[in-house]
Amino acid sequence: MKVVERKLPEITISNQLFSRAKELIPAGTQTLAKGPGQFVNGVAPKYLNRGKGCIVWDVDGNEFIDLIMGVGPISLGYCYPAVDDAIREQLEQGITFSMMHPLELEVAEMIRDAVPNAESIRFSKTGADVTSAAIRLARAYTGRSKILCCGYHGWHDWYISVTDRHSGIPPEVRNLTCTFDYNNIDSLERALDESIACVILEPVTFEAPQNQFLEQVRELCTAAGALLIFDEMWTGFRLSMGGAQKHFGIDADLSCFSKAIANGMPISVLTGRRDVMRLLERDVFFFTTFGGEALSLAAAEATMIELKKERVPEHIALMNQMLRDAYNILAKQLDIPYTKCVGLDYRTMITFDAAAGDPLEMKSLMQQELLRCGVIWSGVHNLSLSHRQEHIAQITAAYKESLSILKRAVEEKQVRASLHGDPVEPLFRRLSNFHQKPSGVNR
Repeated sequence: MKVVERKLPEITISNQLFSRAKELIPAGTQTLAKGPGQFVNGVAPKYLNRGKGCIVWDVDGNEFIDLIMGVGPISLGYCYPAVDDAIREQLEQGITFSMMHPLELEVAEMIRDAVPNAESIRFSKTGADVTSAAIRLARAYTGRSKILCCGYHGWHDWYISVTDRHSGIPPEVRNLTCTFDYNNIDSLERALDESIACVILEPVTFEAPQNQFLEQVRELCTAAGALLIFDEMWTGFRLSMGGAQKHFGIDADLSCFSKAIANGMPISVLTGRRDVMRLLERDVFFFTTFGGEALSLAAAEATMIELKKERVPEHIALMNQMLRDAYNILAKQLDIPYTKCVGLDYRTMITFDAAAGDPLEMKSLMQQELLRCGVIWSGVHNLSLSHRQEHIAQITAAYKESLSILKRAVEEKQVRASLHGDPVEPLFRRLSNFHQKPSGVNR
């Protein structure tokens, strides 16, 4: 098969900006997943300038189909008219006020109507805000201190202490949180005892729950007197309007949302049982100056209307099905058994088998070649309402070219040599089977 030789994007302005940024901004970025370590350094653009729908342009003027979509928040598309109009209309009236704004109640009522068990609601700005508030609530409600977690939950001490990026966190704090493995109910049961205040997990990522895993988690938490917290940053308003609770029929005691709810505006949501959330009235302090900021609330209101009206979770599922199927058919046709597309319909991911080589280097080569074809990709398909069949067709064609190049490089053992820059880096060196609570040890 003849492969069309395409030019790599010109990134002169991107590199000039980054040379200034790395002298001033730690790691050069405010968001690790958007930083140069997650892209082939020397090949990928570092700064995007504007977007429309699912198309973005970098500061050098290169145009791409975006498969990252702001690392999840862009659920409808860039510059989506109904949301931007709502922001403009609210901007004419004000942003942050000296007393409460009616949108605080109106948006809370919409969330209550969409999300199961959302008997009380509190707003903040980032996902880490509300997961940490949920942890504090669980500790206050149960009178216990220790936490069991599964997944990624933000940068605050209670969680990041279980990763390899735990500098600055006292050992006493580190010892209060332990991990368990997804779909391994035994790992949870061994660690869950009367010292545990709560179990917090992403209810699903790319691996579907097996053997009624979530139902068993719910039963174990109830039996142990520990609260169950769902971190629904990814599943909320993508897997379904009511998130994983609605999709799987499992009621969590507390649930945390952000990302897709406001199409890019900063807002996060803590919901849950009224008797637990009531502690926020006096005993547990969780108030912020910008919790009622009106532009984000206006965006959330408009976004939720569009998510429901346009049946966005169903659309995202259909586009992801098409993309996953197309990728796996291509891999089979090209006889490339070491890569596949996996995940539930709301969010899919490309994997690479280490038996064929370094997975990060293979991922980097794929990313490099997709950039040649006008696609920005970091291994995951974060699709939106703006991704349509014509975009899926273009992405599929880009995958066909890129997979052909990967196949040849793997066969010739030239994957690293085929890169025109540095390969992507892992966010964390360890994520699973890490900092687990030893059986029978109440640490």
